[in-house]
Amino acid sequence: MLQPQAIPDYAGAESFIIARLQKELPASLTYHGIHHTIDVMQAAMRIANFEKITEEEKKLMRVAIAFHDAGFLYTYLGHEEKGCQLAEEILPAFGIDEKQVAAICNMILSTKIPQSPQTLPEQIICDADLDYLGLENPVPVATALYEEIKNRGENISVQEWNDIQINFLQSHRYHTNYAKLYRQQNKNAYLQQLIQQQI
Repeated sequence: MLQPQAIPDYAGAESFIIARLQKELPASLTYHGIHHTIDVMQAAMRIANFEKITEEEKKLMRVAIAFHDAGFLYTYLGHEEKGCQLAEEILPAFGIDEKQVAAICNMILSTKIPQSPQTLPEQIICDADLDYLGLENPVPVATALYEEIKNRGENISVQEWNDIQINFLQSHRYHTNYAKLYRQQNKNAYLQQLIQQQI
């Protein structure tokens, strides 16, 4: 049983859930594996430094990222809500209070598609979660997501998958100045590439 901490142990909370993800996430999650959580963490810190949020906000955001896909340990659909529930159950033992847990939950829930971030830390986690869309070559990551969908028994063709991606890219919006500056152009190019493939 976890013993409650007197002061917030953000790093301990992050390490605790990351260790569980490393051990327990199913191999069928070719996109939402531990590598995705680590990628999102790195992207979020890059964006956070650019957007100049506070150290406290960064710590809360790191915990939110560590938990944002933890729901996959139990469920695929509604994993964000389950991740929030896990945060509510686990984080008090690390000295993280009710108000901080609420902020972490809001960050986790903001990543649900369609994204609805209200605060700057929520905008950062949302953009970090979909950072790959604006990479120079998003295809390997997109392919991992396609494989994951097929692993769930959904029989969709490459053409159908490309249509899904086109619709998603057309409706998606980056929120932070960083992503608009450093990811938007590549994302637009990827969209055009997919449209050309479908002609």
